[in-house]
Amino acid sequence: MKKLPLLILLFFCFQTFADKLPSITEKTASFKKYEGFMNYWWDEDNGKVWLEVSNLNQEFLYISSLPAGLGSNDIGLDRGLLGDEKVVFFNKVGRKILLIQPNLKYRAITNDANEKRAVMQSFAQSTLAGFTIEAEENGKYLIEITDLLMQDAMGVTDRIKGMGEGSYSLDKSRSAMYFERTKNFPLNSEFEVSLTFTGGSDAGRFVKSVTPSAEAITLRMHHSFVQLPDNQFEKREFDPRSSFNAISYFDYSTPVSEPVEKYYTVRHRLKKKDPNAKVSEAVKPIIYYLDNGTPEPIRSALMEGTAWWNQAFEAAGYKNAFQVKLLPDDADPMDVRYNVINWVHRSTRGWSYGASVIDPRTGEILKGHVTLGSLRVRQDYLIAQGLLSPFENGKKLDPEKDPMLKMALARLRQLAAHEVGHTLGIMHNYSASTNNRASVMDYPHPRVSLNAKGEVDLSDAYAVGIGEWDKASITFGYQDFPKGTDEKAGLNKILQDARNKGLLFLTDQDARPAGSASPNAHLWDEGKDPIENLNALLKVREKALANFGEKTIREGVPMAFLEDALVPVYNLHRYQIEAVAKIVGSVDYRYAVRGDGQIPTVLVSKETQQKALKAAIQCLSPEVLTLPENIIKLIPPRPAGYNTSRELFKKRTGLAFDALSAAESAADFPLQFLLQPERASRMIEYAARGEGITLDELNTQLIENTWKTPRKTGLALEVQYQTEQILLTHLLALSVNEKANYQVKALMGKSLKELKAYIEETKKSVKDASYQAHLDYALERMKNPSAAKVTAHKELPPGAPIGCEDEF
Repeated sequence: MKKLPLLILLFFCFQTFADKLPSITEKTASFKKYEGFMNYWWDEDNGKVWLEVSNLNQEFLYISSLPAGLGSNDIGLDRGLLGDEKVVFFNKVGRKILLIQPNLKYRAITNDANEKRAVMQSFAQSTLAGFTIEAEENGKYLIEITDLLMQDAMGVTDRIKGMGEGSYSLDKSRSAMYFERTKNFPLNSEFEVSLTFTGGSDAGRFVKSVTPSAEAITLRMHHSFVQLPDNQFEKREFDPRSSFNAISYFDYSTPVSEPVEKYYTVRHRLKKKDPNAKVSEAVKPIIYYLDNGTPEPIRSALMEGTAWWNQAFEAAGYKNAFQVKLLPDDADPMDVRYNVINWVHRSTRGWSYGASVIDPRTGEILKGHVTLGSLRVRQDYLIAQGLLSPFENGKKLDPEKDPMLKMALARLRQLAAHEVGHTLGIMHNYSASTNNRASVMDYPHPRVSLNAKGEVDLSDAYAVGIGEWDKASITFGYQDFPKGTDEKAGLNKILQDARNKGLLFLTDQDARPAGSASPNAHLWDEGKDPIENLNALLKVREKALANFGEKTIREGVPMAFLEDALVPVYNLHRYQIEAVAKIVGSVDYRYAVRGDGQIPTVLVSKETQQKALKAAIQCLSPEVLTLPENIIKLIPPRPAGYNTSRELFKKRTGLAFDALSAAESAADFPLQFLLQPERASRMIEYAARGEGITLDELNTQLIENTWKTPRKTGLALEVQYQTEQILLTHLLALSVNEKANYQVKALMGKSLKELKAYIEETKKSVKDASYQAHLDYALERMKNPSAAKVTAHKELPPGAPIGCEDEF
């Protein structure tokens, strides 16, 4: 008998092995089935999840998220945190099923298959997971996906380690499926797991503050498989003047004469039932759902603020196209079918934010997802409390008439509108405060003033309703033009009309950096004229400090807690002085495009810059920086049993209140902007072009108004000494800063040489030992400019978002 060739023998062996695969029906006979978008089964005996793959090479959306979080603002990992959305597909190779993410950043939008293939093969794809087929039936395949679901898809261990908060690893023995939120629907399959991360021998204070036992952190992770929307979404070309976010990708089928990178507007799908009607209902309205765990009166405030957006959609020609409802009890906030507003608790206050699930192919928003930090409203209440000092004779306040609560709820309405605006596709607009609160997408400082009686007035602290810019922006993004309309011309007219009304759009890149160049884009500033409003705010601050005392806190509260309320009052002007300082060395510019008639750049006049500098220098005076003695006497160390907090002034005096450290932080703050290397470099250029104050003039005026002013007495004198040393730190540091241009360093050296000569001359007539020591120390520091570190100064306690400092 002849022997079969080896190849044929292997073939028969493989075929016999393949034939032994059970059917899906047989394999899953004892499992619990979940029918829906992708059928899956739960094998309870073995703790495994099995998935039926029926549509090979068909793209769908894969999203991971964090439905139960860590509770630390500093680390992040909030309840409701979304991961990246990924377009993926299953591919079969032999007995393997691979989960592949195509590279959508590089495409060829063409019908030419060869051209598409050339682009696809030029850039890497990502294979996210591999599975073995364990059963098959009628062209469908069964794979086990337990390991995929049990992975650290949200990067918990890396996030915690990156924050220096401990080394953790996933412990699968303490992890399991979470079936309360594991469900299947016709268009989406939802899986949830409870994951435990162990380790923590080096756990940091943030982790310890939010875990019952730092050696084990148990969180929940959610995975969504979602059917991608149809191809009927109409992409809208991105316009940098519109304030909408954009997606971009490279289309290599583009003719050489056109840009290869394409930009499209990120927005929800919204169509009129009747596009020809001036006002029409939507085919499918945009509905947002508020977390049903939100308490009153916060719930009503958030519902009201969110509903403001309907005003913008009405301006765009829609009737009742934007709605807000309470999340049903049986709904899952992580379900992609729901736009949600989550009320999230953390151990410390922090940012709120608006995120979205987006179809990466088109920019269509599939889910708006807002996170609102619950402690923020308490900080707004505290700010109002410090400004009003309302507790006369220990009396209780009527909640219906409580002005602090009214202000805090007014801020929540604005906050809800702001964060929902992000999930509608809109960026920040930090120039809105210069135009009568034209957008809820600005960061608003409470508008506080003195009334006719000279009392602090909070009645107009925050705007009510949507802004004029928001209406124009929504109209640009969501206008449904009648057939035959030149859409590009129509969209351009919307933006042109907004510009004709004086509406301006500038965003994060223009406002956040310390060296930002625009005089019109600032975070948390107020009013059309930053300089005028700084002066007005200083008067409010003076009045609030004059009223500050025992009546600032409730009866029975430890006196040490006066410091909590004092911090935002003492630093009330912090954002306004930032806006004023940034006017120095600034250039007024627009996001102009060719042909729109806008003037791209205009240098800010020397007169305006000089006025701004004068206002900023005023805030370095001992009169502004020195706390009154009557306030200092009232604040003892924090009692035993109460935790200290980063919300308080940074101290150099141990437990005792440190009035000098408070002044140190406040003096350092404006100098961070005035003597910033990018600003200084611009000043050299702008002065050479004939506009703006020179760097030499800036240095001279700073020195004249600190080192060369008459000596004060008492605590004000110590504040004076301290401010002069802080200024010297910034002068020395800038003189050797490699980010500054050569002439900046040359002029800083000149100013330091002149200051040194002044100090040496002054020493000859100084008899006071304290003053002499101050001058000697300055001369010693001048010998080594590289040793001057601005980071050595005490920082202001966190303020944003009125308040807390980021993150994230």
